[in-house]
Amino acid sequence: MSPEQELLTKWRSLPPDKQEKVLDFVEFLGLKNSANKTPLGEHLQQIRTRIVASGKHLLDEDQIEKELASRRGGLQSREE
Repeated sequence: MSPEQELLTKWRSLPPDKQEKVLDFVEFLGLKNSANKTPLGEHLQQIRTRIVASGKHLLDEDQIEKELASRRGGLQSREE
């Protein structure tokens, strides 16, 4: 069995939340190897990785908008 097939077989045996963590880690590795890294981008990726590893879910776009509105005292963005 090739390493790719072995990885896929093991990944499929994981529960969905663990599969998501594997995908996040692979994405992190890809970004880490990116030639266009900036210190800020690396720092933000490290923060994201720690949040995901802690088991907390990242906010989707709607949740981000609600959080922003809440922090602005209930004001909505001007794009609406």
